[in-house]
Amino acid sequence: QVQLVESGGGLVQAGGSLRLSCAASGSIWRIDAMAWYRQAPGKQRELVATISGGASTNYADSVKGRFTISRDNAKKTMYLQMSSLKPEDTGVYFCNAVIRVTWYEGYNDFWGQGTQVTVSS
Repeated sequence: QVQLVESGGGLVQAGGSLRLSCAASGSIWRIDAMAWYRQAPGKQRELVATISGGASTNYADSVKGRFTISRDNAKKTMYLQMSSLKPEDTGVYFCNAVIRVTWYEGYNDFWGQGTQVTVSS
C-alpha cells in the first residue's frame, strides 16, 4: 500500500522560510509527476507547484520566485522550499503523486494527509 507523508509544516513569521517534505513509501514501481497543493480556510484547494518525472517544474503565479520544488528519486521524496512567506501562504499543504505500483498496472493518483503552514503577520 502506498503512503505519502508530509512533514515540515509549522508556524513562521512573515518573511520567514520553511521546507516541506513528502516521503513516499510502500509498494512503488515508479513515481511520475508530483505536486504540492494547499488549501486555506474556507477556500478551494489550489495547485502550488508541480515537478515532472524528468524534474521539469511549474509554479503558481502567487509563489513564483519564492518557492522551489524539488525531488530526490532515490529517496522517493519531494520537497518544497518556501521563502519570503506571506500570511496568504497560510493553509494546509498537501502532497500529490502519480504512482505506478507495478510495471503491469497503470498510474494512480495518491495524496498525503497534509501539513499545516501558518504565517503570522
